[in-house]
Amino acid sequence: MTAAITFGAGGLLGWRVLKQSEDRQMEILSKDPVLQRNTAYFRQNIDTTLTAEDLVKDYRLLNVALGAFGLEADISNKAFIRQVLDSDVSDRTSLVNRLSDKRYLRLAEALGFGAGAPAADELGAKVSAAYLQREFERRVGEGDENLRLALNARRELQGFAGRDSKDSTLWFEVMGNPPLREVFEGAFGFGNAYGKLSIDRQLEEFTKASERYLGSASFADIATDQGIDKLVRNFLARSQLEQAQVQNRYSAALTLLSS
Repeated sequence: MTAAITFGAGGLLGWRVLKQSEDRQMEILSKDPVLQRNTAYFRQNIDTTLTAEDLVKDYRLLNVALGAFGLEADISNKAFIRQVLDSDVSDRTSLVNRLSDKRYLRLAEALGFGAGAPAADELGAKVSAAYLQREFERRVGEGDENLRLALNARRELQGFAGRDSKDSTLWFEVMGNPPLREVFEGAFGFGNAYGKLSIDRQLEEFTKASERYLGSASFADIATDQGIDKLVRNFLARSQLEQAQVQNRYSAALTLLSS
């Protein structure tokens, strides 16, 4: 039986409950026998996995590696993942550097096949920890997908802290990362039409909205604990409001049909 993550009713209240109980629930999850077998297999076998081809041929290894970076949906795209892993991360023109979703770049950097075999011990520990965190988020998503998105946004933005990158670079990274972008769009009340704008216009709209709703468009502010919490609370509050409006419309329609 797999460990379920509990957080009450979801939404803003669920977020508060989740933050208070996260360490305890993460400890319980780490003892899940299925996860322990998966991470043990990865640590035991990654040292003999010397090429990207070796990795994509081993489903269990690939599943953990992709899961650690939130890319488990690509498990069947083996040819593409092999190209990503074989890319030279130091070459700005390589495939992995041309992809707007930088999760692929982080995957390639961590595994290091484009620059030779990775250091197995350090890699095994790093990927196992990331896989556990992502699995925690996935199980939260089984009960409330918005809370999963909130956890993902918190982790991603914590990774932004201290990075020596221009704000525009980080905004482009946000816009190229679908689950992270969804949180910002939700917090700002953006509709689907924003994705059809030119990339420069999208940048302008995101920064303007960030100034309005978060008080800053700088990730020096957004990626702080306070900034992340403000973003997440805006996202969850808007999501709850939209869900309530949908339920009210549905209830009104049922009333009309039954009258």
